[in-house]
Amino acid sequence: MTWEDWAQVADGPWPREPSVCSRGRADGRKGLTVTRCGPGGRRAGPAPGREATSEGTRKDMCGVVGLRLKDPALHPVLGELVVPMLDVLASRGPDSTGVAIYRHDAGPGALKYSLSARAADYDWGRYLAALEARAGGVPVELRRRSRDAVLVAGLGAEHGPALLAGLDPTVRLFGYGAAMEVYKDVGPAGEVCARYGVAGMAGYQAIGHTRMATESAVTTEHSHPFASAADLALVHNGSFSNYASIRRELAADGVAFDTDNDSEVAARYIAREMAAGAGLADALRGVLKVFDGFFTLLVAAEQEFAVVRDSFACKPMVVAETPEYVAVASEYVALADLPGVEKARVFEPMPEEIYTWPG
Repeated sequence: MTWEDWAQVADGPWPREPSVCSRGRADGRKGLTVTRCGPGGRRAGPAPGREATSEGTRKDMCGVVGLRLKDPALHPVLGELVVPMLDVLASRGPDSTGVAIYRHDAGPGALKYSLSARAADYDWGRYLAALEARAGGVPVELRRRSRDAVLVAGLGAEHGPALLAGLDPTVRLFGYGAAMEVYKDVGPAGEVCARYGVAGMAGYQAIGHTRMATESAVTTEHSHPFASAADLALVHNGSFSNYASIRRELAADGVAFDTDNDSEVAARYIAREMAAGAGLADALRGVLKVFDGFFTLLVAAEQEFAVVRDSFACKPMVVAETPEYVAVASEYVALADLPGVEKARVFEPMPEEIYTWPG
């Protein structure tokens, strides 16, 4: 894409929210906090606007969706609502698809570990037997989904990931937590969601991604979401220009990486900041200060849901909020079929403002 391409702005901008607050003051609407962090003044780049090519059509880029359900009556149909949102954005990211689903069904003290095997005929029975032999009598449940599985066990976050990594290096851990399950794979949204039965999943929150690879390989590991801590997941549209130097700094602090993807660097950075005591909004404020590039991030935690865009807001994002839910997507078309969306408050997040919706 040339600089002339970047300079073209699509006709008719989305209605923007007014600049309303600084450092986390609530803007008067229940449940929503907006933090203004700009202007950053550091990044060089195109004029604000939605992605366009010289022919006037939107350039394919990654698709981001998220849905947080306020109304418990909608929890049983979370998957039914999220799958069409992802599917309609498949053209933005045909290479791979992923989703993080949040639901509290693990039991007191248990965590859910999202595991992925490379082989479709992987022997999960043998894996479970090996785990039970090492877990010292801890109750273990294995829930199969296609070639993947969710392991439910009373294995704490301090020891569980390391224990599982030592069982079989060919089995990948894509995320863990009291509520979160992660499913991701190579392929378009419709195929991947059908493969793992996403439409039939219940829950209170989900974030998802359709990927067009721009700077790293097309593999399941490089797919989004990146889940970097318990119940913490990130999806990203855009690219970071200085991620390599930040990665080196994190690695020097002992942070381990699974891929060379720039989005994983942001996920690991946020996890480190939160482990040191920062809240999600503070961690995202750090992203705005430290990372250079063009990006829209959607980050989910067990009890929180947040969106932030860079200072130029080149990467699109639309929010629709009703008393029943908060929904976000790279394009409004992904929101158009949600129930009651015609009565929703719809807006485009402002640059360098952090929008959070707590539970």
